[in-house]
Amino acid sequence: MMDNVNKAHNLSAIIRSCDGVGIGQVHAVSYRKSIYAEQNAAAGASKWTTLTLYHDIPTAYKKLSGDGMQILVATNKEGCRDFREIDYTLPTALVVGAEWDGISDEAFKGADYAITVPMLGMVESLNVSVAAAVILFEAQRQRELKGMYNEQQLESECFERLLFEATYPRLSREMKAKGTPYPQLDDDGEIIA
Repeated sequence: MMDNVNKAHNLSAIIRSCDGVGIGQVHAVSYRKSIYAEQNAAAGASKWTTLTLYHDIPTAYKKLSGDGMQILVATNKEGCRDFREIDYTLPTALVVGAEWDGISDEAFKGADYAITVPMLGMVESLNVSVAAAVILFEAQRQRELKGMYNEQQLESECFERLLFEATYPRLSREMKAKGTPYPQLDDDGEIIA
């Protein structure tokens, strides 16, 4: 989840990293009425991820908590836990903050844990999209070690839809435009007549 990340290239890079580790749901809080992700930066990843926009932290946190997620905020404030000490095999929502302001006080106060990426150089923090990627790939590492990528995690309906769209991109666009449901595919990826 992005807490008022407002630069399109950062939003797009985060979406791309999410797709890279198999995350299909991205959430964003923005005080704007809409947010824009540059398609070239996301390099098509936005096709495979769903972005849900919220206008305030409490509404977003209510949804994430209701889905059983631990909420982590990435920040460089005093007293944060090292991001590698967290168990990412639990349902987890990672919240990253705006480029200049970082995590909002509201997001910080409502989170279960505050985490940080330890740094040894002179700068105080990483770029938001880089920090998100570092943490996401640690989560992927832990989940892979636990075998969580060995079984289908998507609901069957979502899996079948994504499979059809990946296998038949032009046909799926045409069918979607007409409002026609997708046909079933056999085990070889052929359309069942």
